[in-house]
Amino acid sequence: MTTLIVGATGATGRLLVHELLTRGEKVKAVVREPSKLGPDGHRHPNLSVIQASIADMSDGEIADLVSGCDAAASCLGHNVTFRGLFGPPRRLVADATRRICEALRAGARERPAKFVLMNTAVNSNRDLVEEISFAQKVVILLFRLLLPPHADNEQAADYLRLRIGQDDPRLKWVAVRPDGLIDEEAVSAYSLHPSPIRSTIFDAGVTSRINVAHFMADLITDAELWSHWNGQMPVIYNRAVATDDAE
Repeated sequence: MTTLIVGATGATGRLLVHELLTRGEKVKAVVREPSKLGPDGHRHPNLSVIQASIADMSDGEIADLVSGCDAAASCLGHNVTFRGLFGPPRRLVADATRRICEALRAGARERPAKFVLMNTAVNSNRDLVEEISFAQKVVILLFRLLLPPHADNEQAADYLRLRIGQDDPRLKWVAVRPDGLIDEEAVSAYSLHPSPIRSTIFDAGVTSRINVAHFMADLITDAELWSHWNGQMPVIYNRAVATDDAE
């Protein structure tokens, strides 16, 4: 299996590249600076590095990019700087999601392609009834109005829910929602839930980036796990912060 990864030099994207390569998978990584893959990453025999910005690629170039890929994963995000939060491209994640998915859907494959989106637990899955307090609704509304990256994450997930849906014969998807991202050196126990089990604003959980990468790699490589979460937006927490009602 060959997986396309965009956002491959980000804090989580690098870990996903490494996780898939460790499992013997083939990876295409779109990067602006190949050196950020690490001293050995860009020399791996199963890794193809495409030096480019996904936002600057034409539709034809993206079609060429997904050719031969069975899956794609987006770990794209906005840099936490003033320019990254408020400057262009404001729809980085949503536009990349739409264009990659459309290219995957247009390709001829024996089985549907997979698309895994790294999203956020602050974004509700509006396919479900996810109860949140009035105060949290107000804060999220302010995020939506004042922070372009939050609206971008919502629009990316909404594209998958509303435009692709559950029954597309050419493309299947999962949107992974971590909460309170932190850095850890090794994979640890984690729990998965259809919806948040705690307030993402007033009682946020903790999720290590390496656990997110591990779960995304499992989704791509484990058919049974994929079948379980297909078309859903699972929330992932480090096990230590899960409550007694964890699955």
